[in-house]
Amino acid sequence: MTTTTGAGAAIGGSGEAGTAAESEGSAESAGTGGSAAADAALRPHAEDAFAHELAALAAADDRPRPPRWRLSPWAVSTYLLGGTLPDGTAITPKYVGPRRIVEVAVATLATDRALLLLGVPGTAKTWVSEHLAAAVSGDSTLLVQGTAGTPEEAIRYGWNYAQLLAAGPSREALVPSPVMRAMAEGMTARVEELTRIPADVQDSLITILSEKTLPIAELGEEVQAVRGFNVIATANDRDRGINELSSALRRRFNTVVLPLPASPEDEVGIVTQRVAQIGASLQLPPVPEAVDEIRRVVTVFRELRDGQTSDGRTKVKSPSGTLSTAEAISVVTGGLALAAHFGDGVLRASDVAAGIQSAVVRDPAADSVVWQEYLETVVRERDGWKDFYRACRELTA
Repeated sequence: MTTTTGAGAAIGGSGEAGTAAESEGSAESAGTGGSAAADAALRPHAEDAFAHELAALAAADDRPRPPRWRLSPWAVSTYLLGGTLPDGTAITPKYVGPRRIVEVAVATLATDRALLLLGVPGTAKTWVSEHLAAAVSGDSTLLVQGTAGTPEEAIRYGWNYAQLLAAGPSREALVPSPVMRAMAEGMTARVEELTRIPADVQDSLITILSEKTLPIAELGEEVQAVRGFNVIATANDRDRGINELSSALRRRFNTVVLPLPASPEDEVGIVTQRVAQIGASLQLPPVPEAVDEIRRVVTVFRELRDGQTSDGRTKVKSPSGTLSTAEAISVVTGGLALAAHFGDGVLRASDVAAGIQSAVVRDPAADSVVWQEYLETVVRERDGWKDFYRACRELTA
């Protein structure tokens, strides 16, 4: 089953698409309630960064919970979408967009169907995956990171070869994968960038998802999943180096598509909130009045992404990159660092120009032409954008 409802975006870190970029994500601001170690971490896990919110939700949650879930499906959705609890606790939104997208994702996890979060790079699939696992299981660290070199052992199990050579196959010599641990403990496992994993390794999930068992042939045993176990996978079909999912594996997932933000104001709001959080976590000096430049970054990205200006009057060419919300967050965060450390403390066009150009011009040959044409036909003629035009021209002079 594939579900997509309207458009929205997770308030994710500059983590996915190159900044994701799948990344996917940066640290949350301090003060949301975590341990001292978590506060010192550059990027605390969601269950640490938002421990206060999760505890408040658990205390206020009187609805039925699936086996081994920390919260009810209603509370998990509230954690993702935000709200105010009866005791006045404010739950910050982690996703801005149609409520139905989150509800379908949470309802999927409450069944025995695995969840596949699909979207173009930069829609913060990893961010949503992490927060879902944190809210459901209280632990988002049972993670398999998909790459071209991910081996089957990362999904199934491996061996301590010193013990294996000394005494042969045994439970003591076996090294469980995050997925095996999740099966045994009734937790949520995460598989990031599933389509980057080689196809034969991907298919090692088929028996796990369909039979809910993991055979250990060397021991003549199996691990059976206990109630509460499920898998959240993320994937995109836009980057190079992807491997298509087999039809057999795809059938074992419910697919929820995470779209880009529906409106410019939604995207500006997401970027503004995340940049403020990231700036606080990195202890960047505060930079006032940044919203105008944030709106400019979002406008450039959306126009090049959509292939036309915001008023619909002028067609423009689109570059090879995705120009995602996550990349906009990265551009503005870099601009804040420039303004704070090398400027006058005010975010200006010259602080974001280099980041925008770097995000747009991924292919030096083709994208440079697209960018120069956009500068001359759109930016140069736009009222109030002369400073941005000059800053960009200086970079290409």
